[in-house]
Amino acid sequence: MQIIIIEEYPKMSQQAARFIAQKILAKPNLVLALPTGNTPLGLYCELVRMFKEGLIDFSKVTVFNLDEYLGLPPQHPQSFRSYMHKYFWDHVNLRPESCYIPLSLPENPEAECYRYEQLIASYGGLDLAVLGIGENGHIAFNEPGTPWESLTHIVKLSPETRAREASKFRGLDKVPTHAITMGIKTIMNAREILLLASGEEKALALSRSLKGPITPETPASILQLHPNLTIIADNLAARHL
Repeated sequence: MQIIIIEEYPKMSQQAARFIAQKILAKPNLVLALPTGNTPLGLYCELVRMFKEGLIDFSKVTVFNLDEYLGLPPQHPQSFRSYMHKYFWDHVNLRPESCYIPLSLPENPEAECYRYEQLIASYGGLDLAVLGIGENGHIAFNEPGTPWESLTHIVKLSPETRAREASKFRGLDKVPTHAITMGIKTIMNAREILLLASGEEKALALSRSLKGPITPETPASILQLHPNLTIIADNLAARHL
């Protein structure tokens, strides 16, 4: 485990972008798992800048999103597909056929979970999984209590997670109740993991995850067992480390 503490969020995002760029330079056909949310926005901005400056080439990279809401049309502004188009996919030279995200309106959600898991396996698994961390210690949409052996699956979103998203949807009643997410085992099978944490509201979760007991009640605590884990956090998120 390597912990890198950066003074402030913009520099943290730059450090994370350099980390990923180095991996792509070393392996141009890198297979990446990528998150959404507020924390990686700076990372995507930096990766786009590096691409436009000719420092990085995504043409052979394959990306898999960690998760997607169930029940939203793909073009819905709050879908994770829309997020990825807006902040990353449309601004670099990723091949459209190499950008994967679970279907938000699958005919058979269980079959979609299996299809997504098999698709990851068809690429030889994930080289690098980039994660954020929730205030309750969730990674991707794996809420407290998720079994360690879980693969890509359907999850019922916790009241806390839905409440945090309510303002984006202009009302709690409009927030989806379920999502498809990579499971704990899917993530832990990645050859390398990069965990990003920013802001004081993540400090307790990050401390419990890295210093506390390994328990399903803090899903990110399982990362302590990963053989190739890097954490990049700003000062606020790292205050209890």
